[in-house]
Amino acid sequence: MLEINAIETYYGNIRALSGVSLRINKGEIVCLIGANGAGKSTTLMSISGVTPPKTGSITFNGEAIQSCSTERIVSMGITQVPEGRMIFPVLTVRENLMMGAYLRKDKEGIKSDEERIYGLFPVLAERRRQHGGTLSGGEQQMLAIGRALMARPSLLLLDEPSLGLAPIVVENIFEIIQQINKEGVTVMLVEQNAQMALQISNRGYVLETGHVALEGPAANLLEDPKVRSAYLGEDS
Repeated sequence: MLEINAIETYYGNIRALSGVSLRINKGEIVCLIGANGAGKSTTLMSISGVTPPKTGSITFNGEAIQSCSTERIVSMGITQVPEGRMIFPVLTVRENLMMGAYLRKDKEGIKSDEERIYGLFPVLAERRRQHGGTLSGGEQQMLAIGRALMARPSLLLLDEPSLGLAPIVVENIFEIIQQINKEGVTVMLVEQNAQMALQISNRGYVLETGHVALEGPAANLLEDPKVRSAYLGEDS
């Protein structure tokens, strides 16, 4: 579904990604793990067109997208849930969800998807008229995911969905990610909680200072001594 080939992405003169290559097959959950500053979020933003790569290629369903606008990329079926949620605090829950459907014109489909989101996140149905900024951190994360799903993505990019959340809320969010995947959405997951990310993923990539240091089936990475020492808090 998605293939990234040797991309280099810069912030000004600073190179954030150095020849990153990876792939995602339809129906998979693929995680990116690594330390802060390794390039995980930059990889997602390169895919979504926020920080396009200077060199290399990104293809989605066989079509090159590395030079496409973010709006075009969303319309093709890729949406991103950004780190820190980035919901609109002064808009209601429902208005936030409608922002996710801003490129769509199918009113009946939008209405159907809104009800689907409320089924997936019942607390959002209860709070649909409440301002987004008054929600708890976990509820805001649910709203951010729901907003992204309103665009009907075939590939969902998730950036640190567990950040700042209580453990019981994190478990709930990860269960929802798995449910979304079972319903047919391919997922690319950037996550500091390497243990949980690898447990729900098919495959994983480890980024170090802008390049891929390790890759493989998630189960294998969970048992890799380097991964266990560096990212799972275990002695080597």
